[in-house]
Amino acid sequence: MFRIPRHIGIIPDGNRRWAKSNGLKKEEGYAFGLEPGLALLWTAKKYHIRELTYYGFTVDNCKRPREQVKAFSRACVDAVKKMEQENVRPYVLGNTKSSCFPEELIPYTKDRQTEVSDPEAIQVNLLVNYGWEWDMKNNWASQMIPRVDMVIRWGGMCRLSGFLPIQTVYSDFCILQELWPDYQEEQFEYALNWYQKQDVTLGG
Repeated sequence: MFRIPRHIGIIPDGNRRWAKSNGLKKEEGYAFGLEPGLALLWTAKKYHIRELTYYGFTVDNCKRPREQVKAFSRACVDAVKKMEQENVRPYVLGNTKSSCFPEELIPYTKDRQTEVSDPEAIQVNLLVNYGWEWDMKNNWASQMIPRVDMVIRWGGMCRLSGFLPIQTVYSDFCILQELWPDYQEEQFEYALNWYQKQDVTLGG
């Protein structure tokens, strides 16, 4: 591959649909998204991706039934704890003043390293209880996060769902039909190959 995106946004959609299709309760699907998140991180390291931003959950997601909110909140906490053991420094961004924000993640919101000392390490950002309106009204709280080169969305839906609107202004947007818990390394590699064919001009 001649052109590797430096920063990739990940929208891991389809957890509830996957749970339903596998005879589980909707809220049970979120826990099955943890291992795919780690597997993708390992593959990203192999291709020397420098930064990943995962969409954890949105402000609007908190309107869902309480058991679902509790489940995806717990999944985000577990994801950060697991990624912390993978030679990355997690940074969490979201509305910490809301009761939907998990208290365990507040220490990860304090600052964001602009550079990771280990050249093999990846900067990993996780959007938790994030909303584009909240971002805007808080002087673009996400301004420390750099431009996203490519967004990959699992689950077949063709929308950004408010994912970092400033950083994605020139992002290429790759849609995968597979549901997030069915993640395979080949899907990520397909997206990287798809990116090679895009005409990246940044408006020029």
